[in-house]
Amino acid sequence: MSASVVLGVTLIIGLLIGIPIAFSIGIATVAALFVGGIPASFIAQQSFLAVDSFPLMAVPYFILAGALMETGGLSKRIINVAQEMMGNITGGFGIVTILSSAIFAAISGSSPATVAAIGSIMIPAMIKRGYSKDFAAAVAGSGGGLGIVIPPSIPMIIYGVVTGVSIGDMFLAGFVPGIFLAGLMIILIYYTSKKRGYVGTGVKFSLSRLLKASKEAFWALMAPVIILGGIYSGVFTPTESAVIAVVYGLIVGLFIYKELKWKDLPKTLISSAMITGSVMIILGTATAFGKLVTMYQVPNQLADLILGMSDNKYIILLLITALVLFVGTFMETLSIIIILAPLFLPVLTQLGVDPIHFGILLVVGAEIGMMTPPLGVNLFVASGISGLSIERVSKSIFPFVLTLILGLIIMLFVPWISLVIPNLF
Repeated sequence: MSASVVLGVTLIIGLLIGIPIAFSIGIATVAALFVGGIPASFIAQQSFLAVDSFPLMAVPYFILAGALMETGGLSKRIINVAQEMMGNITGGFGIVTILSSAIFAAISGSSPATVAAIGSIMIPAMIKRGYSKDFAAAVAGSGGGLGIVIPPSIPMIIYGVVTGVSIGDMFLAGFVPGIFLAGLMIILIYYTSKKRGYVGTGVKFSLSRLLKASKEAFWALMAPVIILGGIYSGVFTPTESAVIAVVYGLIVGLFIYKELKWKDLPKTLISSAMITGSVMIILGTATAFGKLVTMYQVPNQLADLILGMSDNKYIILLLITALVLFVGTFMETLSIIIILAPLFLPVLTQLGVDPIHFGILLVVGAEIGMMTPPLGVNLFVASGISGLSIERVSKSIFPFVLTLILGLIIMLFVPWISLVIPNLF
Protein backbone atom coordinates (compact mmCIF):
# COMPACT_ATOMS: atom_id res chain seq x y z
CA MET A 1 0.00 0.00 0.00
CA SER A 2 1.43 3.39 -1.00
CA ALA A 3 2.28 6.00 1.62
CA SER A 4 -0.29 8.46 0.23
CA VAL A 5 -3.07 5.86 0.59
CA VAL A 6 -1.95 5.06 4.14
CA LEU A 7 -1.97 8.81 4.91
CA GLY A 8 -5.56 9.28 3.72
CA VAL A 9 -7.02 6.03 5.07
CA THR A 10 -5.45 6.43 8.52
CA LEU A 11 -6.76 10.00 8.82
CA ILE A 12 -10.30 8.98 7.84
CA ILE A 13 -10.31 6.03 10.27
CA GLY A 14 -9.02 8.25 13.08
CA LEU A 15 -11.76 10.82 12.51
CA LEU A 16 -14.49 8.19 12.22
CA ILE A 17 -13.62 6.52 15.53
CA GLY A 18 -13.52 9.87 17.33
CA ILE A 19 -9.80 10.51 17.82
CA PRO A 20 -9.23 14.29 18.24
CA ILE A 21 -8.32 15.97 14.96
CA ALA A 22 -4.76 16.95 15.96
CA PHE A 23 -3.93 13.38 16.98
CA SER A 24 -5.68 11.89 13.93
CA ILE A 25 -3.52 14.04 11.66
CA GLY A 26 -0.38 13.21 13.64
CA ILE A 27 -1.00 9.45 13.63
CA ALA A 28 -1.75 9.50 9.89
CA THR A 29 1.45 11.43 9.23
CA VAL A 30 3.61 9.08 11.33
CA ALA A 31 2.05 6.02 9.62
CA ALA A 32 2.79 7.47 6.17
CA LEU A 33 6.36 8.35 7.23
CA PHE A 34 6.89 4.75 8.36
CA VAL A 35 5.57 3.29 5.09
CA GLY A 36 7.51 5.81 2.99
CA GLY A 37 10.77 5.24 4.84
CA ILE A 38 11.06 8.87 5.94
CA PRO A 39 12.63 9.60 9.38
CA ALA A 40 10.12 10.33 12.14
CA SER A 41 12.01 13.56 12.87
CA PHE A 42 10.25 14.97 9.78
CA ILE A 43 7.06 15.67 11.77
CA ALA A 44 9.00 17.50 14.50
CA GLN A 45 10.88 19.63 11.97
CA GLN A 46 7.75 20.58 10.03
CA SER A 47 5.76 21.28 13.19
CA PHE A 48 8.46 23.63 14.46
CA LEU A 49 8.70 25.43 11.12
CA ALA A 50 4.91 25.85 11.10
CA VAL A 51 4.74 27.69 14.41
CA ASP A 52 8.01 29.62 13.92
CA SER A 53 6.21 32.41 12.08
CA PHE A 54 5.90 36.13 12.86
CA PRO A 55 2.35 36.50 11.40
CA LEU A 56 1.24 33.53 13.49
CA MET A 57 2.10 35.41 16.68
CA ALA A 58 -1.13 37.34 16.15
CA VAL A 59 -3.22 34.26 17.02
CA PRO A 60 -2.43 33.97 20.78
CA TYR A 61 -2.61 37.73 21.20
CA PHE A 62 -6.05 38.03 19.58
CA ILE A 63 -7.28 35.10 21.70
CA LEU A 64 -6.03 36.87 24.83
CA ALA A 65 -7.41 40.25 23.69
CA GLY A 66 -10.89 38.76 23.22
CA ALA A 67 -10.79 37.20 26.69
CA LEU A 68 -9.63 40.45 28.32
CA MET A 69 -12.29 42.53 26.58
CA GLU A 70 -15.06 40.08 27.48
CA THR A 71 -14.06 40.12 31.17
CA GLY A 72 -13.41 43.87 31.13
CA GLY A 73 -16.99 44.84 30.31
CA LEU A 74 -16.55 45.94 26.68
CA SER A 75 -19.12 43.48 25.31
CA LYS A 76 -21.81 44.71 27.75
CA ARG A 77 -21.42 48.31 26.61
CA ILE A 78 -21.46 47.33 22.93
CA ILE A 79 -24.78 45.54 23.53
CA ASN A 80 -26.23 48.67 25.18
CA VAL A 81 -25.47 50.73 22.07
CA ALA A 82 -27.01 48.12 19.74
CA GLN A 83 -30.08 47.90 21.96
CA GLU A 84 -30.67 51.66 21.79
CA MET A 85 -30.40 51.43 17.99
CA MET A 86 -32.60 48.42 17.22
CA GLY A 87 -34.23 47.20 20.43
CA ASN A 88 -37.68 48.63 19.70
CA ILE A 89 -38.41 46.86 16.41
CA THR A 90 -39.88 43.37 15.94
CA GLY A 91 -37.29 40.80 16.99
CA GLY A 92 -35.21 43.66 18.35
CA PHE A 93 -33.29 41.65 20.93
CA GLY A 94 -32.33 39.06 18.32
CA ILE A 95 -31.19 41.80 15.94
CA VAL A 96 -29.25 43.43 18.79
CA THR A 97 -27.47 40.09 19.31
CA ILE A 98 -26.37 40.00 15.66
CA LEU A 99 -25.25 43.65 15.64
CA SER A 100 -23.36 43.23 18.91
CA SER A 101 -21.70 40.08 17.58
CA ALA A 102 -20.61 41.96 14.45
CA ILE A 103 -19.04 44.74 16.51
CA PHE A 104 -17.37 42.37 18.98
CA ALA A 105 -16.10 40.31 16.02
CA ALA A 106 -14.03 43.34 15.04
CA ILE A 107 -12.23 42.96 18.37
CA SER A 108 -11.91 39.25 19.14
CA GLY A 109 -11.19 37.45 15.84
CA SER A 110 -12.73 34.31 17.32
CA SER A 111 -16.16 32.75 16.80
CA PRO A 112 -16.54 30.89 20.14
CA ALA A 113 -15.29 33.97 22.01
CA THR A 114 -17.98 36.09 20.31
CA VAL A 115 -20.72 33.57 21.20
CA ALA A 116 -19.53 33.53 24.82
CA ALA A 117 -19.14 37.30 25.17
CA ILE A 118 -22.45 38.28 23.56
CA GLY A 119 -24.49 35.16 24.24
CA SER A 120 -23.86 35.14 27.98
CA ILE A 121 -25.68 38.50 28.16
CA MET A 122 -28.19 38.28 25.31
CA ILE A 123 -29.50 34.71 25.68
CA PRO A 124 -30.89 35.36 29.20
CA ALA A 125 -32.13 38.78 28.03
CA MET A 126 -34.00 37.26 25.06
CA ILE A 127 -35.54 34.54 27.23
CA LYS A 128 -36.67 37.19 29.72
CA ARG A 129 -38.36 39.10 26.87
CA GLY A 130 -40.38 36.00 25.90
CA TYR A 131 -38.14 34.48 23.23
CA SER A 132 -37.95 30.68 23.28
CA LYS A 133 -34.71 29.24 24.66
CA ASP A 134 -34.15 27.39 21.39
CA PHE A 135 -34.40 30.53 19.28
CA ALA A 136 -32.27 32.61 21.67
CA ALA A 137 -29.49 30.00 21.62
CA ALA A 138 -29.69 29.74 17.81
CA VAL A 139 -29.40 33.51 17.34
CA ALA A 140 -26.35 33.77 19.62
CA GLY A 141 -24.70 30.69 18.13
CA SER A 142 -25.11 31.89 14.55
CA GLY A 143 -24.24 35.52 15.31
CA GLY A 144 -21.00 34.38 16.88
CA GLY A 145 -19.96 33.00 13.51
CA LEU A 146 -19.33 36.57 12.41
CA GLY A 147 -16.30 36.44 14.71
CA ILE A 148 -14.21 34.78 12.00
CA VAL A 149 -15.63 36.64 8.99
CA ILE A 150 -15.41 40.27 10.12
CA PRO A 151 -11.73 41.19 10.62
CA PRO A 152 -9.54 40.70 12.51
CA SER A 153 -10.01 36.96 12.04
CA ILE A 154 -7.80 34.16 13.32
CA PRO A 155 -8.74 31.78 10.44
CA MET A 156 -7.87 34.53 7.93
CA ILE A 157 -4.44 34.85 9.56
CA ILE A 158 -3.94 31.09 9.25
CA TYR A 159 -5.07 31.18 5.59
CA GLY A 160 -2.56 33.93 4.89
CA VAL A 161 0.24 32.01 6.62
CA VAL A 162 -0.34 28.72 4.75
CA THR A 163 -1.00 30.24 1.30
CA GLY A 164 1.15 33.39 1.27
CA VAL A 165 -1.91 35.59 0.55
CA SER A 166 -1.72 39.03 2.18
CA ILE A 167 -3.40 38.94 5.61
CA GLY A 168 -4.18 42.65 5.28
CA ASP A 169 -6.01 42.00 1.99
CA MET A 170 -7.95 39.15 3.62
CA PHE A 171 -8.99 41.49 6.43
CA LEU A 172 -10.16 44.08 3.90
CA ALA A 173 -12.12 41.42 2.03
CA GLY A 174 -14.00 40.32 5.15
CA PHE A 175 -15.98 43.51 5.77
CA VAL A 176 -18.62 43.31 3.02
CA PRO A 177 -19.24 39.52 3.38
CA GLY A 178 -19.59 39.99 7.14
CA ILE A 179 -22.14 42.76 6.73
CA PHE A 180 -23.92 40.80 4.00
CA LEU A 181 -24.26 37.66 6.14
CA ALA A 182 -25.30 39.70 9.19
CA GLY A 183 -28.02 41.30 7.03
CA LEU A 184 -29.34 37.90 5.93
CA MET A 185 -29.54 36.73 9.54
CA ILE A 186 -31.31 39.91 10.61
CA ILE A 187 -33.93 39.39 7.88
CA LEU A 188 -34.48 35.81 9.09
CA ILE A 189 -34.80 36.99 12.71
CA TYR A 190 -37.27 39.72 11.77
CA TYR A 191 -39.63 37.41 9.87
CA THR A 192 -39.37 34.62 12.45
CA SER A 193 -40.04 37.10 15.26
CA LYS A 194 -43.02 38.56 13.40
CA LYS A 195 -44.44 35.07 13.00
CA ARG A 196 -43.89 34.14 16.66
CA GLY A 197 -44.78 37.51 18.16
CA TYR A 198 -41.38 38.46 19.55
CA VAL A 199 -41.85 42.20 20.00
CA GLY A 200 -39.30 44.89 20.80
CA THR A 201 -38.79 46.80 24.02
CA GLY A 202 -41.74 49.11 23.40
CA VAL A 203 -39.49 52.08 24.07
CA LYS A 204 -39.32 54.53 21.18
CA PHE A 205 -35.97 55.32 19.64
CA SER A 206 -34.25 58.23 21.33
CA LEU A 207 -31.19 59.91 19.86
CA SER A 208 -30.23 61.27 23.27
CA ARG A 209 -30.25 57.78 24.84
CA LEU A 210 -28.24 56.42 21.91
CA LEU A 211 -25.67 59.18 22.30
CA LYS A 212 -25.49 58.52 26.05
CA ALA A 213 -24.97 54.78 25.50
CA SER A 214 -22.38 55.52 22.81
CA LYS A 215 -20.55 57.85 25.19
CA GLU A 216 -20.47 55.16 27.88
CA ALA A 217 -19.25 52.63 25.29
CA PHE A 218 -16.75 55.01 23.69
CA TRP A 219 -13.67 53.03 24.68
CA ALA A 220 -15.28 49.74 23.64
CA LEU A 221 -16.28 51.15 20.24
CA MET A 222 -12.81 52.60 19.74
CA ALA A 223 -11.19 49.16 19.98
CA PRO A 224 -11.95 48.04 16.40
CA VAL A 225 -11.19 51.55 15.13
CA ILE A 226 -7.71 51.47 16.68
CA ILE A 227 -6.99 47.84 15.76
CA LEU A 228 -8.16 47.99 12.14
CA GLY A 229 -7.32 51.64 11.57
CA GLY A 230 -3.74 51.02 12.62
CA ILE A 231 -3.40 48.13 10.17
CA TYR A 232 -4.82 49.92 7.15
CA SER A 233 -3.04 53.19 7.85
CA GLY A 234 0.26 51.32 7.94
CA VAL A 235 1.05 52.27 11.55
CA PHE A 236 1.41 48.60 12.52
CA THR A 237 1.13 45.13 11.00
CA PRO A 238 -1.72 42.66 11.73
CA THR A 239 0.58 40.86 14.16
CA GLU A 240 1.49 44.08 15.96
CA SER A 241 -2.19 45.06 16.04
CA ALA A 242 -2.91 41.94 18.10
CA VAL A 243 -0.42 43.09 20.73
CA ILE A 244 -1.98 46.56 20.67
CA ALA A 245 -5.39 44.91 21.20
CA VAL A 246 -4.12 43.11 24.32
CA VAL A 247 -2.60 46.26 25.81
CA TYR A 248 -5.73 48.27 24.97
CA GLY A 249 -8.06 45.66 26.49
CA LEU A 250 -5.92 45.50 29.61
CA ILE A 251 -5.86 49.27 30.12
CA VAL A 252 -9.57 49.81 29.41
CA GLY A 253 -10.68 46.84 31.54
CA LEU A 254 -8.43 47.64 34.51
CA PHE A 255 -8.31 51.42 34.65
CA ILE A 256 -11.25 52.87 32.68
CA TYR A 257 -14.20 50.48 33.10
CA LYS A 258 -12.56 48.87 36.16
CA GLU A 259 -14.47 45.61 35.64
CA LEU A 260 -11.31 43.60 34.98
CA LYS A 261 -9.63 42.81 38.32
CA TRP A 262 -6.02 41.82 38.89
CA LYS A 263 -7.26 38.55 40.39
CA ASP A 264 -8.98 37.74 37.05
CA LEU A 265 -5.72 37.85 35.08
CA PRO A 266 -4.29 34.42 35.98
CA LYS A 267 -7.53 32.67 34.97
CA THR A 268 -7.73 34.69 31.73
CA LEU A 269 -4.10 33.97 30.85
CA ILE A 270 -4.45 30.25 31.56
CA SER A 271 -7.64 29.86 29.47
CA SER A 272 -6.07 31.79 26.58
CA ALA A 273 -2.91 29.67 26.79
CA MET A 274 -4.98 26.46 26.69
CA ILE A 275 -6.80 27.60 23.54
CA THR A 276 -3.54 28.74 21.94
CA GLY A 277 -1.88 25.42 22.74
CA SER A 278 -4.62 23.43 21.02
CA VAL A 279 -4.41 25.70 17.95
CA MET A 280 -0.62 25.28 17.73
CA ILE A 281 -0.80 21.48 18.06
CA ILE A 282 -3.31 21.32 15.21
CA LEU A 283 -1.25 23.71 13.11
CA GLY A 284 1.99 21.79 13.65
CA THR A 285 0.66 18.33 12.81
CA ALA A 286 -1.48 19.62 9.94
CA THR A 287 1.53 21.38 8.38
CA ALA A 288 3.55 18.15 8.45
CA PHE A 289 0.53 16.37 6.95
CA GLY A 290 0.23 19.01 4.23
CA LYS A 291 3.95 18.75 3.40
CA LEU A 292 3.60 15.00 2.91
CA VAL A 293 0.52 15.51 0.75
CA THR A 294 2.55 17.84 -1.47
CA MET A 295 5.52 15.44 -1.58
CA TYR A 296 3.26 12.64 -2.77
CA GLN A 297 1.84 14.98 -5.47
CA VAL A 298 -1.73 14.64 -4.19
CA PRO A 299 -2.58 18.24 -5.28
CA ASN A 300 -1.53 17.44 -8.85
CA GLN A 301 -3.60 14.26 -8.89
CA LEU A 302 -6.53 16.13 -7.36
CA ALA A 303 -6.18 18.89 -9.94
CA ASP A 304 -6.29 16.38 -12.78
CA LEU A 305 -9.34 14.71 -11.24
CA ILE A 306 -11.24 17.98 -10.74
CA LEU A 307 -10.30 19.44 -14.11
CA GLY A 308 -11.44 16.16 -15.67
CA MET A 309 -14.93 16.81 -14.27
CA SER A 310 -15.24 20.36 -15.56
CA ASP A 311 -13.23 23.39 -16.59
CA ASN A 312 -15.91 25.79 -15.31
CA LYS A 313 -14.55 27.53 -12.24
CA TYR A 314 -17.98 28.00 -10.68
CA ILE A 315 -18.81 24.30 -10.89
CA ILE A 316 -15.42 23.49 -9.34
CA LEU A 317 -16.02 26.07 -6.59
CA LEU A 318 -19.45 24.54 -5.90
CA LEU A 319 -17.90 21.08 -5.55
CA ILE A 320 -15.19 22.37 -3.21
CA THR A 321 -17.73 24.37 -1.19
CA ALA A 322 -19.88 21.24 -0.78
CA LEU A 323 -16.78 19.39 0.45
CA VAL A 324 -15.94 22.17 2.94
CA LEU A 325 -19.49 22.14 4.32
CA PHE A 326 -19.34 18.36 4.66
CA VAL A 327 -15.95 18.15 6.40
CA GLY A 328 -16.93 21.13 8.56
CA THR A 329 -19.40 18.87 10.37
CA PHE A 330 -16.57 16.81 11.88
CA MET A 331 -13.36 18.81 11.39
CA GLU A 332 -12.15 21.87 13.29
CA THR A 333 -12.06 25.19 11.39
CA LEU A 334 -8.32 25.77 11.38
CA SER A 335 -7.68 22.19 10.27
CA ILE A 336 -10.00 22.69 7.30
CA ILE A 337 -8.10 25.79 6.22
CA ILE A 338 -4.62 24.34 6.82
CA ILE A 339 -5.35 21.14 4.89
CA LEU A 340 -7.69 22.28 2.10
CA ALA A 341 -6.30 25.73 1.24
CA PRO A 342 -2.90 24.55 -0.09
CA LEU A 343 -4.62 21.56 -1.69
CA PHE A 344 -7.17 23.45 -3.79
CA LEU A 345 -5.68 26.92 -4.29
CA PRO A 346 -3.22 25.85 -7.07
CA VAL A 347 -6.10 24.25 -8.98
CA LEU A 348 -8.35 27.27 -8.60
CA THR A 349 -5.58 29.69 -9.53
CA GLN A 350 -5.22 27.82 -12.84
CA LEU A 351 -8.94 28.42 -13.42
CA GLY A 352 -8.64 32.15 -12.72
CA VAL A 353 -10.18 32.22 -9.23
CA ASP A 354 -8.84 35.04 -7.08
CA PRO A 355 -7.03 33.64 -3.98
CA ILE A 356 -8.75 36.24 -1.78
CA HIS A 357 -12.19 35.24 -3.08
CA PHE A 358 -11.44 31.58 -2.39
CA GLY A 359 -10.11 32.47 1.07
CA ILE A 360 -13.35 34.22 2.01
CA LEU A 361 -15.45 31.30 0.71
CA LEU A 362 -13.30 28.89 2.72
CA VAL A 363 -13.59 30.95 5.91
CA VAL A 364 -17.39 31.33 5.54
CA GLY A 365 -17.73 27.60 4.81
CA ALA A 366 -15.69 26.86 7.92
CA GLU A 367 -17.88 29.31 9.86
CA ILE A 368 -20.98 27.33 8.90
CA GLY A 369 -19.19 24.17 10.06
CA MET A 370 -18.92 25.71 13.54
CA MET A 371 -22.75 25.63 13.70
CA THR A 372 -23.29 22.03 12.62
CA PRO A 373 -23.02 18.87 14.75
CA PRO A 374 -21.17 16.87 15.86
CA LEU A 375 -18.17 19.24 16.10
CA GLY A 376 -19.88 22.65 15.98
CA VAL A 377 -18.01 24.62 18.63
CA ASN A 378 -20.60 27.42 18.62
CA LEU A 379 -23.29 24.86 19.44
CA PHE A 380 -21.43 23.76 22.56
CA VAL A 381 -20.97 27.34 23.77
CA ALA A 382 -24.63 28.26 23.10
CA SER A 383 -25.75 24.99 24.72
CA GLY A 384 -23.70 25.71 27.83
CA ILE A 385 -25.14 29.22 28.21
CA SER A 386 -28.77 28.29 27.50
CA GLY A 387 -28.79 24.96 29.33
CA LEU A 388 -30.28 23.19 26.29
CA SER A 389 -29.03 19.94 24.80
CA ILE A 390 -26.81 20.01 21.71
CA GLU A 391 -29.61 18.29 19.80
CA ARG A 392 -32.12 21.06 20.53
CA VAL A 393 -29.67 23.84 19.71
CA SER A 394 -28.69 22.05 16.48
CA LYS A 395 -32.32 21.77 15.42
CA SER A 396 -33.10 25.42 16.19
CA ILE A 397 -30.00 26.76 14.42
CA PHE A 398 -30.81 24.87 11.19
CA PRO A 399 -32.71 27.80 9.53
CA PHE A 400 -29.67 30.03 10.18
CA VAL A 401 -27.37 27.42 8.64
CA LEU A 402 -29.54 27.28 5.52
CA THR A 403 -29.57 31.10 5.34
CA LEU A 404 -25.78 31.26 5.58
CA ILE A 405 -25.38 28.53 2.93
CA LEU A 406 -27.59 30.65 0.65
CA GLY A 407 -25.35 33.63 1.37
CA LEU A 408 -22.25 31.55 0.66
CA ILE A 409 -23.62 30.44 -2.73
CA ILE A 410 -24.46 34.06 -3.64
CA MET A 411 -20.91 35.09 -2.69
CA LEU A 412 -19.52 32.24 -4.78
CA PHE A 413 -21.23 33.52 -7.93
CA VAL A 414 -20.69 37.21 -7.09
CA PRO A 415 -16.95 37.63 -6.33
CA TRP A 416 -17.50 41.41 -6.11
CA ILE A 417 -18.83 40.92 -2.56
CA SER A 418 -15.43 39.63 -1.43
CA LEU A 419 -13.20 41.71 -3.68
CA VAL A 420 -14.78 45.18 -3.78
CA ILE A 421 -12.77 46.67 -0.91
CA PRO A 422 -9.40 44.96 -1.70
CA ASN A 423 -9.72 46.17 -5.29
CA LEU A 424 -10.23 49.74 -4.09
CA PHE A 425 -6.91 49.59 -2.25
